Amino acid sequence: MKNPTNKRIHKTAVAMMLSLSITLSAGLFIPAPSAQAAPTTNSYSIAMAIMNTGEQFLGVPYKFSAEAERTDQFDCSSFTQYVFKKNGIDLPRSSRDQAKVGTPVAKSDLQAGDLVFSDTNHDGKINHVSIYMGDGRLLHTYRVGIGVTISNFEGSTWDKTFVTARRVIQDNTNLNSNN
Repeated sequence: MKNPTNKRIHKTAVAMMLSLSITLSAGLFIPAPSAQAAPTTNSYSIAMAIMNTGEQFLGVPYKFSAEAERTDQFDCSSFTQYVFKKNGIDLPRSSRDQAKVGTPVAKSDLQAGDLVFSDTNHDGKINHVSIYMGDGRLLHTYRVGIGVTISNFEGSTWDKTFVTARRVIQDNTNLNSNN
């Protein structure tokens, strides 16, 4: 007579090998994610990191022509330049030059991390940059007494004087070009 314990061990071992075999072979039938899936997730992660970095400076005073790399005061473009650089993306110093990098984005297609440019002086020249946070909000600095803040975009001065938006978070490429 065969030992019932050995029989159970044998059945369990066969079942485990069969399960393992099915699990491993199932991977052959599941299509690999497309090459576009990774940048989307990575782009979202970078955008969230940029927002987190920028929010650390809420309330830091505004100073026109603030020096690059200073964190005790910012103007709009030194703020975006600093926050993006801390997250691995080099931007030019001025808002006008920042408006030349990355890919143009329609106002209706804004995503978190996009740069939004405005002409608040109504002189035909870009003079303000902010970071779109999603949900109709902007992270930026623009006036003495306010400093780094979060503002609503829709219907705001920045919306009414909108010139362009640029997407600089994409595919982990060097984004410091004038395309």
